[in-house]
Amino acid sequence: MAHPNPPLPPAPGIGVGTWAWGNQLLWGYEPGQDGQLQATFNRAVELGLCWFDTADSYGTGRFNGRSEMLLGQFCAGLAPGQRERICIATKLAPFPWRLGRSGLKRAFEASRQRLQGKLDRVQLHWSTARYAPWQEGPLLEGLADLVSSGQVAELGVSNVGPRRLRQMHAQLARLGVRLSSLQVQLSLLSTAPLEAGGAAEVCRELGIELIAYSPLALGLLARGRGQTTPRGPRGALFRRLSPQLDPLLSAMEAMAISRGAPLAAVALNWCRAHGAMPIPGLRQQAQAEVAGQALRWQLDCGERDELDRLARCLPRRMPANPFTSS
Repeated sequence: MAHPNPPLPPAPGIGVGTWAWGNQLLWGYEPGQDGQLQATFNRAVELGLCWFDTADSYGTGRFNGRSEMLLGQFCAGLAPGQRERICIATKLAPFPWRLGRSGLKRAFEASRQRLQGKLDRVQLHWSTARYAPWQEGPLLEGLADLVSSGQVAELGVSNVGPRRLRQMHAQLARLGVRLSSLQVQLSLLSTAPLEAGGAAEVCRELGIELIAYSPLALGLLARGRGQTTPRGPRGALFRRLSPQLDPLLSAMEAMAISRGAPLAAVALNWCRAHGAMPIPGLRQQAQAEVAGQALRWQLDCGERDELDRLARCLPRRMPANPFTSS
């Protein structure tokens, strides 16, 4: 089917989020799923999804650190050529007891060990600006030291607003370290980073890669209308937000049908159309297939603008991350 509007410039790729790997509370993880997760990882790599995001705090209870451990194990099993093409980024949490310029050093070493040495980008998991602004600067300097000493190639941040992002960029520039990326919650149900003067605009100005986590809004944007609501905390969110989504989902479905694509591919390509690399959580090979399929096409300008308009009309949005700074 022909599209009358011009295509957008080449879009970013698609990465993989691994929050669910080890998370029992929201995603019902059990160790018996590890074989399925490895098959999903392998298929994602085959499809060209080569950027994997994790964190030292991923995994609930006794499974804390499980995401990094599994990712390290799976990556170690790749052929050398494949392993070199993979980029693994982890996030280190600025817990209250992690203080000073060396406050994240032990956490970094533990993450690198769980990842079996394959660690390409380290990221500060969230900003402490709202509750302990004095903690953040030294921790960021410590991460910069890791880059300067060659222990890790790249440095990124997560859950940072535009004002704080400029400050962090300037701080790192004084140390001679490039700020590679910013992760933010970004989807059709969470559009704040795209507002005038927002994080996306600052990223474009400063040459920082923008990464969209939760691009499917915990699955709300991957499911057609009328499907069963999941159990647990996600179910409560679905019941709150789903009733308003018919106009948006109808437009997404039309775009998906015109491409012979699944609904989730439209949501992922909306992020890409705004210059952000989405990192959907993948737990099944079928989900990897959807992400791989989304890489093969893009929305045009008119489709992006139509989805933007419908998203602006929604009275309810995804809850904001409380640790995101301004």
